[in-house]
Amino acid sequence: RASPRPRRFYETVEISEVETGFAITLDKRAAKTPNKSGLILMTKELAQAVGDEWQAQGVEIHAETMPLTRLANTVIDAVIGNEVAVRDDIVAYAGSDLVCYRAETPEGLVAAQAEAWDGVLDWAADQLKTRFNTTTGIVHIAQPEGSAARVGAHLLSRDAWELTAIHQMTTLTGSALLALGCAAGVMTAEEAWQAAHVDEDWQISRWGEDAEASMRRKKRWADMQAAERLLMLHMGRPG
Repeated sequence: RASPRPRRFYETVEISEVETGFAITLDKRAAKTPNKSGLILMTKELAQAVGDEWQAQGVEIHAETMPLTRLANTVIDAVIGNEVAVRDDIVAYAGSDLVCYRAETPEGLVAAQAEAWDGVLDWAADQLKTRFNTTTGIVHIAQPEGSAARVGAHLLSRDAWELTAIHQMTTLTGSALLALGCAAGVMTAEEAWQAAHVDEDWQISRWGEDAEASMRRKKRWADMQAAERLLMLHMGRPG
């Protein structure tokens, strides 16, 4: 039996500027994260978007309809102070990145992978100064010496909010390079998502779509969109 949802306990939602950013207030009281820290965002745009999620709740609070709030809670409760570990995890994904492992056949899938993935490898070669190695099959291939350090160095300028969004996009796609490309603005979240699902879409085109798998993918896509939106709003871009 599903646990009962918490009931809405507030009437008004407001954004108030504080010394460290923009706080969400519920009936004039500061909203808290699960760990009881203040729910404080760095930009007014992001705070407004999070506030809108709280305002949109009805009689009950549906956490699944509050993806930005959930990400903000993760940043505040789990990532701030642990940025090194998050960076290291993203770097680890780059060491066995999705886009480096190619199909040998059929020809159509090989071509589709190349079209979807070669661009981000070119971007990495230009911006990270590393030409990632590719291979056919799933046997691990070593990347050039120093590539991990260059990815790590590229992430040093990212704060906890940006790292959280990039990490979520990385784990959802299986590709740090696609996530970094999205964060850099060289591709949209939708383009990165489509690139990450070339193999799956190829199989669907041949054998059809499984309803349960489709529902899981839809939920994961919503998380991908939330990560991109958090990143854009935090960085002051339209989101």
